[in-house]
Amino acid sequence: MNWLMVVAGAMVGAPLRYLTDRAVQSRHDSVFPWGTFTVNVVGCLVLGLLTGAAAAGAASSHLRLLIGTGLCGALTTYSTFTYETLRLAETGARGYAAANVVASVAGGVGAAFAGFALARGIGA
Repeated sequence: MNWLMVVAGAMVGAPLRYLTDRAVQSRHDSVFPWGTFTVNVVGCLVLGLLTGAAAAGAASSHLRLLIGTGLCGALTTYSTFTYETLRLAETGARGYAAANVVASVAGGVGAAFAGFALARGIGA
């Protein structure tokens, strides 16, 4: 049963990642990977919310598998982040590559902490 929860979440997360990435990136005339940045930070926020809810006893193990492992696992993408950072550096956009690393790590960790604090604050 657990693996079905992960699969169900991933079935939503993967297309959501693709569609969000394309929608966000199409609105920016820049080499910076805004689409990947967005899905990663949003995924961190959702995972922070879920973690805060779990810490408050408001998230079942099935919900954690569905949302945390399935949805967030398919929504976020470390491999694409690293690939896009490498491509930026290789094409001479080293400033964008460095900004991508700093912004992605700071944004992701900040979003996770904010989500956790928000969930704990509302007593989820």
